[in-house]
Parts: sequence; C-alpha cells; structure tokens
Amino acid sequence: MRLIKIWVLIGFVMMGLISCGDEPIEQTNTNTNTNTTINKIMALGASRVEGNRPQHESFRYETWKSLIENNWTFDFIGTQNDPGSYPVIENLNFDPDHQARGGWTSGDILDQLESDLDQTGAPDIVLFSSPGGNDGLQNLPYDEAISNINDIVDILQEVNPNVTLIIEQMAPGRSNIMTEELLYYFNQLQDEILTIVENKSTATSQVIAVDMYTGFTDAMLADDVHYNTKGAMFIAQRYYEVLTQVLVQE
Repeated sequence: MRLIKIWVLIGFVMMGLISCGDEPIEQTNTNTNTNTTINKIMALGASRVEGNRPQHESFRYETWKSLIENNWTFDFIGTQNDPGSYPVIENLNFDPDHQARGGWTSGDILDQLESDLDQTGAPDIVLFSSPGGNDGLQNLPYDEAISNINDIVDILQEVNPNVTLIIEQMAPGRSNIMTEELLYYFNQLQDEILTIVENKSTATSQVIAVDMYTGFTDAMLADDVHYNTKGAMFIAQRYYEVLTQVLVQE
C-alpha cells in the first residue's frame, strides 16, 4: 500500500508540472540591493522612458525584446513599474522596471537618485534618456541642467565605479515646437554631452554618447515630444547597438 501511495503522489506532481508548462515565465524583476544578476540595466529619465500606452511608447519594450531574442542575460531595474500590457516574447513576460517619472527635470532626478539607488542597488549599465530635456521645455537655466547631469553621473559612478553610462544626444521634439530658443538649447546640449563623455569616462567606467537625433523625424512622434511605435523602435535600435558592445556574456 505504501508503494502505491508513493506512485500516486508522483503522478499528481507530474500532472502539476505539465499543467504549468504553457504559462509565460516571469523574468526576474528584483528591486533590492541583493540582486546578483549580471547586466543590471537601469533606464533613467522622464516620460520618454516611462511611456504611457496607448497614448505614447517607451523604447524599453523594444530594447528588452531585442535583448531577449538575442539570448542576452540581463535584468531591468528601477523603483517604477510600467503597468502597460505588452506581448510575450519567447514565453517571457516583459520586465517593466524602470527609473523614470513623467515631467521630471534633471534636478528632480538628481534629488531622488540616491534614495532610489538605495532601493534598487547599483546598476551595471544606465540608459540615460533625454538628459536635460524637460529643463529646456520648462525654460530652466541651461548651466544648472549641465551641473545636474554631471552630478548624476558622479553619483552613479560612486555607487558602482565600474558602471557603464549610455547618455543620449536626445531626439528632438516635433518641428513646430522647436523655437529658436529651444533649438539653441538643444544644439548646445548635444555638444555638451560629448564633453561630459570625455570628462567623466574613467579607466573602469565608460561614459558613451548615443546619437538619437540623426535620422529622427516628426513621423516618429505620437505628440510634440513622445515616441510612437516607430520612434520607440528607432531609439531602441540605437541603444541595442551600443548595448551589444558593453554587455557581459555569461
């Protein structure tokens, strides 16, 4: 009788395993500083990172999709969680973690960054989206935005001296909002990002500029500043091309 009971128990276990086989697998989304996954990636910024389906898109899903389809091991980290619905890829659910809040300026990001990093732990790679973009839209001082961006880089390198920072030379807004003043601010900032890259790169921490403006058009925007699907795919591809050069392989 004991032997029969054992075989019955094994049968139930096997049935349970089989019944779970078709469920999408949740990719690890660990928001603690004990996360030991390689290639912890933090998407940092404001609404272009955050997204707001279906009104406008973030580049994060398309970046995640490319990484999954090419068999990279990674984990998106952040204190914020995207509630949008996204297609399952290779039996994996989208990793919705990010570090962005709509409308935030460089000063807002800087003020909150250390607290956020206490929760997430140090990233290995940071995708720094549209740095200073909302500062320009809100007519905040240019020099203050540059100082904030430099301080953000310093904090990230302090928590992880080996961090790789990929900083956007950001895509423009829709042509009809790019006033003479905003265009001047935008062009200044594109040049300044190259200076930051040169000054902040160290022997252990790469700071890399990624050109998001060359080839970007109004047809890639859902509204004055946010991406539609075409725009999100464009930005994601630019990020992916850099990521493949810096990700650690298992």
